[in-house]
Amino acid sequence: MKKNDFLRATVALALTLGLAAAPQAGSAQDAQPPFDATQSEAIEALVRQYLLEHPEVVVEALQRYEQQQRAAEAERQAAAIVALADQLSADPRDPVIGNPDGDVTLVEFFDYRCGFCKRMTGVLTQLVDEDPNLRVVMKEFPILSRESGQAARAALAGLRQGKYEAFHFALMEGGALTDDEILAIAASVGLDTDELQDAMQDPAIGAALRDNLALAEKIGITGTPAFIVGNTLVPGAVSIEELRAKIAAARAKSG
Repeated sequence: MKKNDFLRATVALALTLGLAAAPQAGSAQDAQPPFDATQSEAIEALVRQYLLEHPEVVVEALQRYEQQQRAAEAERQAAAIVALADQLSADPRDPVIGNPDGDVTLVEFFDYRCGFCKRMTGVLTQLVDEDPNLRVVMKEFPILSRESGQAARAALAGLRQGKYEAFHFALMEGGALTDDEILAIAASVGLDTDELQDAMQDPAIGAALRDNLALAEKIGITGTPAFIVGNTLVPGAVSIEELRAKIAAARAKSG
């Protein structure tokens, strides 16, 4: 909030209070503003002087405003996650790793060219290994480059050959992910690369990726990685302890 906006808001509040205190009906005074221009200018000058003498008030107001905005956005995101639950965790087009019948679902939006996503690969693997009741939905979310999109298309095409998980983790270890590198990685995990390239052109795979992008926009996901556990969005590369805590809370709530 800019200083002038803050001053105008304060004057507006004063005007509102003046209106509330004014007679409600029955006199010509109803049609008159509570303060004339001179009085409004005097109020603004007083507020300005106070803020100059106590600038910490502006900082406090801005901090509270930001807190309120973050709380409102978190509430909106939680509501969106509930409304979009089926698209998030029950879309049959999405790969699933871990226990497909697990009692808690963790959803990850990721990009193969994202360094933070690569850092979280070990965390994800450890969570799946240590928690036999964890179900992980993989949301291909290529937002960084053309190579991201090609890798995501290839990964979903690899799902059709039943080798998504091995291909996914191999791609996460890849470098520039040129077309040739993607195919080499595919061959290294036993995929038929001719079949893979044909499947990558399937419009259904493009539609699935577009739907993931639209879904992320509705929730408010703007970067990778982003995790959803229960009704909570957990953005960024976070510690395994934080994800464990979110999973435990979701499990306790569902139980």
